[in-house]
Amino acid sequence: MTFVLRSLAVSDPGLVRPNNEDVAFAGSRLVAVADGMGGAPAGEVASEIVISSLAPVERSAADVEPVAALLAAIDTATARIRAVTDADQATEGMGSTVTAMLLAGRRLAVAHVGDSRGYLLRTGRLAQLTRDDTFVQELVDQGGLTPEEARRHPQRSLVTRVVQGGPLEPATVALIAQPGDRLLLCSDGLSDVVDDDALAGTLAGFPDREECARQLVKLAHQAGAPDNVTLVVADVAAE
Repeated sequence: MTFVLRSLAVSDPGLVRPNNEDVAFAGSRLVAVADGMGGAPAGEVASEIVISSLAPVERSAADVEPVAALLAAIDTATARIRAVTDADQATEGMGSTVTAMLLAGRRLAVAHVGDSRGYLLRTGRLAQLTRDDTFVQELVDQGGLTPEEARRHPQRSLVTRVVQGGPLEPATVALIAQPGDRLLLCSDGLSDVVDDDALAGTLAGFPDREECARQLVKLAHQAGAPDNVTLVVADVAAE
């Protein structure tokens, strides 16, 4: 038995930012979110490069090694960003987060850089599959902050790793998908302002993907939506 993803992407500028530097991809095998940085228009360029480099993975062979396929695509994005910044000094320093998941048969791979997040809802329980590459997460790991304190910390958006044209080793996770799994990928515009309990309740309580996505954006707006809000909701189904 092989599986497919039934996926939906939504990207909202939020209530404060004048432009949207987030880009998402929602396919039947590949889902991804990228959050650009470096100032307009450079952040938008970086996130577009990341997603356009990943998009061909959607059409890869069903027996592809999914972790390797994602890492190769992120390497391509890194090289393309380096080429752009070498050619145009105005884009120097631009970069992007990336959280991507690829389904190959029953194998589900995750590749991650930055502070966009990937979650798995399985049998009603939400698990975060990614670790934030941020200054405050390092403080949490060292015991200097609690997760709740980190959520309110003024430097919570200080990212320590992005796809930026330099050497990079994305974090990866490999697992076996199950029918009924629900995946959430999101930029920090959602996860910074909506806590995990609310995410879990919404993912479990709204079976329709479009309705679920609308509700998640609504929760971000109710919390002020100071950043772009981009997400992908994907359900694992038997093909």
